[in-house]
Amino acid sequence: MTLPAKPGAPQAILGVSLKMYFGHQRTLDWCRDVAAIAAAHPAVRSGAVELFALPAHPALAEAARILEPAGAAVGAQDIFWEDEGAFTGEVGGKMIAEIGGRYAEVGHAERRRIFGEDDDVIGLKTAAAYRNGLTPVLCVGETDRGSAADAVRHCIRDIDAVVNRADSLGYSGRTVVAYEPQWAIGAPEPATPSFISAVITGLDRHLRGRAGHEESRVIYGGSAGPGLIGRLDPAVAGLFLGRFAHDPAALRTILDETAERLGVLAGTEATA
Repeated sequence: MTLPAKPGAPQAILGVSLKMYFGHQRTLDWCRDVAAIAAAHPAVRSGAVELFALPAHPALAEAARILEPAGAAVGAQDIFWEDEGAFTGEVGGKMIAEIGGRYAEVGHAERRRIFGEDDDVIGLKTAAAYRNGLTPVLCVGETDRGSAADAVRHCIRDIDAVVNRADSLGYSGRTVVAYEPQWAIGAPEPATPSFISAVITGLDRHLRGRAGHEESRVIYGGSAGPGLIGRLDPAVAGLFLGRFAHDPAALRTILDETAERLGVLAGTEATA
C-alpha cells in the first residue's frame, strides 16, 4: 500500500529533536516560543519550509495543539511496530497519529547502540509509520569517519534494508532520511560542508530513484546549527537539529538562513 505524496512539496525541511533534555513545562514553553517564530516567519507561512519538532511522548499532544496552528508539526521520537496490544510501555503509531503526531523517528544511532535495534526492527517501525499515515524520519550514518564514497555505500545499505523490509509488509510512502554520521553526533562541529554535500547528493539520487520515493528527501543531522545550511549543496534538503536548536533564537536564525537560501523574503511567497 503506497500512500500518496502531499501536493505542493516544500523546498526545505527543518526538524528538531528535543531528546530527553527538557521537562514537560520547559518543552511546552519551547513550543510556544517556536510557534510564535513560525507563525511570523515567511518561510513557514509560505510553505517553503516544512518545520517539525519531536518532543518526548508525554508532551506530544499539547505540543501539537501549540505548534500546528503556527504552521509547524510534531512527531514522536520512537514508535512501536504494532499498533496496539499487550506491549507494556510501548507507544504505537495509531495513538501517535490520534494525538496529533505527523512524524515518527526511526533508526537513531542511540536506539541502535543502547537498545540494540537492527535494520529488521527499524524496518518494522518504518512500516508502522507508513501504515498510520506518519512520515518516518529514518536516521542513517556510519560509525567511523572515512571517505564520502564509503559513507554513501554504508547508508544506502541501511536505507535499502529498512525500506525493503517495510515494502515486504506492503507499506511504503514518503520518507525523510536524516543523514547523521555517528562520529559527528555530539561533536563540537559538524562534518564539513563538502563532505555532507557529497554524501547527501549520493543518497538523494538513490532514494528518489526508488519507486514511490520521488517526494522523499535527505536532510543532515549531527551537530548541525546556525551557519551551516547556506554552505550546503541544494541536494541537501535541510537539517535535523538537536541541541543547537534548543534555544528558540538559534532556530530563528536557522530559519532565516534557510529562507535566504530559498530566496524567501518577508511578505513574499516562495520562489522556485
